[in-house]
Amino acid sequence: MTDLRARLGEAVGVAFGVLGLDPALGRVTGSDRPDLADFQCNGALAAAKALQRNPREIANAVAQCLGSDPMIASVEIAGPGFINFRVSAAVLNTRATELAADLRAGAGRTATPRRVLIDYAGPNVAKEMHVGHLRASIIGEAIKRLYRFRGDEVLGDAHFGDWGFQMGLLIVACADADPTIAALLERLSQRPDGFAAADERLIDTQLSSSIALDDLDRLYPPAAAKAKIDPDFRDRARRATAQLQAGRFGYRLIWSHFARITRAALERDFHALGVDFDLWRGESDVDPLIEPMVAELVATGLLIDDQGAKIIRVARDDDRRDVPPLLVVSSEGSAMYGTTDLATILDRKRFFDPQLVLYVVDQRQADHFETVFRAAYLAGYAAPGSLEHIGFGTMNGADGKPFKTREGGVLKLRDLIDMARKKALERLEEAGLGKEFSPEAFELTALQVAVAALKFADLINFRGTSYVFDLDKFSSFEGKTGPYLLYQAVRMKSLLRRAAVEGVAAGDMLVDAAPERDLVLLLDAFDHALTEAYDKCAPNLIADYAYRLAQTFAKFYAACPVLAAPDAPTRASRLALTTIALKQLELALDVLGIATPDRM
Repeated sequence: MTDLRARLGEAVGVAFGVLGLDPALGRVTGSDRPDLADFQCNGALAAAKALQRNPREIANAVAQCLGSDPMIASVEIAGPGFINFRVSAAVLNTRATELAADLRAGAGRTATPRRVLIDYAGPNVAKEMHVGHLRASIIGEAIKRLYRFRGDEVLGDAHFGDWGFQMGLLIVACADADPTIAALLERLSQRPDGFAAADERLIDTQLSSSIALDDLDRLYPPAAAKAKIDPDFRDRARRATAQLQAGRFGYRLIWSHFARITRAALERDFHALGVDFDLWRGESDVDPLIEPMVAELVATGLLIDDQGAKIIRVARDDDRRDVPPLLVVSSEGSAMYGTTDLATILDRKRFFDPQLVLYVVDQRQADHFETVFRAAYLAGYAAPGSLEHIGFGTMNGADGKPFKTREGGVLKLRDLIDMARKKALERLEEAGLGKEFSPEAFELTALQVAVAALKFADLINFRGTSYVFDLDKFSSFEGKTGPYLLYQAVRMKSLLRRAAVEGVAAGDMLVDAAPERDLVLLLDAFDHALTEAYDKCAPNLIADYAYRLAQTFAKFYAACPVLAAPDAPTRASRLALTTIALKQLELALDVLGIATPDRM
């Protein structure tokens, strides 16, 4: 289905063409003054500037060409040459009928589906997620859902941080803190002959009783600090890291335990946020690729020696700033962070061959990704332009700095979710909502409201900007908030339930009153909002559409009684409009990763 904007734009383009002008000048947009017109075209101004003619003359000529078009109820020239249109009631009725019959409520699909991999969240083994992971998780999930909704084949990868020096630090810290663990690791320095799976399970049980995620979270910060000032401790951690990566059996067992308990906690927190991954591939998965990859890069001449290290030069002659080389092998002989990223690109090419890979990572990592992407293109691991960094700003406190706890520490994501849930419970109780719920259902609804508050507050902003975290504001049932959208969706659901009880069914469209026209015109724009968000990788455009839809429906609901309409045909028409509005609102919220409760 083609929306009214596109249909009208095609007709206006033909009119410009009849006048010997470029049909592209007929581009139509929503009116800047919806009280005066439904759509507008500013092409006459551009044409006049190029031809040195009066723009109103051109605009009038275009209007005359369109005078008999049945789609247009009126066409007027305003200001220096703006062409304003109002579409006919018949066209609005037809368009609303099309939307009602469409399972996707007007949402189209991409004409050329692609294989897309989205790398987001980036949690680390042995660490609980903190508030800094929130934006990557929320934005990445929304982009994944949007691309999938438009028809792409999409995989979401958590890109688990499970390898490297921090693992050696933890192994040494755990052994130092618990002699039992130290003895176990020493006994299992090499895999004993005949060591069976049952023995591994017994060892895992022993590790589970000794090491929980809270222990790792407690041990890691002092271990990292100690490594900076204690050379002996740092060397032990480095040796442990090397032995782990070389396959030392006991270290592999304890490392697997670290990863397992961390992932369980991460999946809990992610799922509470409505974030789920198709892949949990970690840095460890590409470790076997690094040695042959380095050999290949040496053989092709891309990897060159530089003061004992091995690098790939990625700078170009037309660069306007210095772009550093990618450090692949350090002077000490170890693989680096960028090395793992490069191997990950190679790994993804082999198992999925994506046409596009999006990295949803803090904007401050832009230079790093520029270097890695250039190296990947030079190596032939990805097609030029197929790797894209989707950067984002920070979530800040009232002081304008990244959000912290009152004590100045980093806030855990689990604690943030709990804060939002408690605030949602307060808001629901203040509003007198959810009285008929069981305690369990009330808690679930509060969690849905909390997640809506957190996600919408983030996604309503363009991802590249930072914003100030204000839980009181975000959790309000009024204003530009997630809870407000949920309230409007629940209101629509309640109305449809009452209609079913009263035996009222949706029927033919009879769009007449101004609020009805406004609602249909906005419903018509759903696909345009989705297309723009998809093309620009900007979920905020969907969030903005969802808010405008909730607002427009609220005005329609207040001015145009549905079940109390003056006659049966009007009642059936308005119920049909309510059904379309609910379908679109739920689809938009689902793309944003926000679930809507049935009652509140």
